[in-house]
Amino acid sequence: MSMPAAIDPVDLTAALVRCPSVTPEEGGALTLLADTLAPFGFAIERVDRGGVPNLYAKIGSGDPVFAFSGHTDVVPTGDEAAWTHPPFSGATADGRIWGRGSVDMKSGVAAFVAAACGYLAEGGGPAAGKGAIALLITGDEEGPNLHGTLAILDWMAARGERMDVCLVGEPTSREGFGDMMKIGRRGSLTAHITARGKEGHVAYPHRAANPLPPLLRMLDRLAGAELDQGTAHFQPSSLQVTTVDVGNPATNVIPAEARATLNIRFNDAQNSDALIDWIEKEAADAAEAAPGVAIDVAVRVSGEAFLTAPGPLTEIVAAAVEDVAGAAPKLDTGGGTSDARFIQAVCPVVEFGLVGDRMHQVDERASIDEINRLTQVYRRVLERYFDAI
Repeated sequence: MSMPAAIDPVDLTAALVRCPSVTPEEGGALTLLADTLAPFGFAIERVDRGGVPNLYAKIGSGDPVFAFSGHTDVVPTGDEAAWTHPPFSGATADGRIWGRGSVDMKSGVAAFVAAACGYLAEGGGPAAGKGAIALLITGDEEGPNLHGTLAILDWMAARGERMDVCLVGEPTSREGFGDMMKIGRRGSLTAHITARGKEGHVAYPHRAANPLPPLLRMLDRLAGAELDQGTAHFQPSSLQVTTVDVGNPATNVIPAEARATLNIRFNDAQNSDALIDWIEKEAADAAEAAPGVAIDVAVRVSGEAFLTAPGPLTEIVAAAVEDVAGAAPKLDTGGGTSDARFIQAVCPVVEFGLVGDRMHQVDERASIDEINRLTQVYRRVLERYFDAI
């Protein structure tokens, strides 16, 4: 089949920004991508679940399968009046595309779509009978993450679809384009702790059971513990108490209940099961030492720590970055979580994208030069990967 004209990643970024796709609204973004990809021969599947829109696109039927992953959903805009250009305008000014999602991460999606289509148009990879390219694009990365990438992965498993490696287009560069790529992520665990006692007058403490002292002692022990000293590719694990709430407006009343929340960002020396056991034991010990007080713990694990060890995939991506940026990127595992934490259970995964200093902010904007360079990196990744077959 004849291929259409090359895709301009900057124009595609602007068009995607104009789609008001605040989680979980599709806003036209996935429809735009489906219409863009179909003329290049991609088979398009909508994989919607739980009210969340998702897109799976694939070309080629052989092995190996190289996958890109990204999201088109965005966080809310905040005060729209505070924006220099309307947040869904996709305006071009000062060498940048302005708007919500321009950095995180519609530019990344536009870049890998443009790179893949350009590569195919010139006869590369699947167009020459070599393997396949798959694109996983979700509408739930900024939300609960229950029906986005997980839905696509479940659908793929049910259909017998697979991928051998995956590159996620999250913004990973820190100070300058190409200075950092992610080869893993820390795990994240949030614990909600509730201490329940008995309300009473402060002048008669023997008639009450104050839940605050045992809760505070427990939190002090948890926050003061050294979890580890870091590992070869990870910084030390960190426990941070984020809230302590009583909701007691009176100064002469012992409260009946106190609540606290903590978050642990943990490295590959830890796992969530062991951390939960530790927190629950501290809660039981604190309650045992405080008659009349019960302490309950509810935990949500956003993801386990994972590492894609330096090897063929990291070398291909790092070399492609160096081709375009002129220097090899640092291999990093810091920062928050991403959908790579789900993909790592299926295949090796790394992340590389723009400088992320403006994401989620008022006046979010992406450098046009960086968008073009990112597209070049993704194109070089595909060339290096399929040339090795």
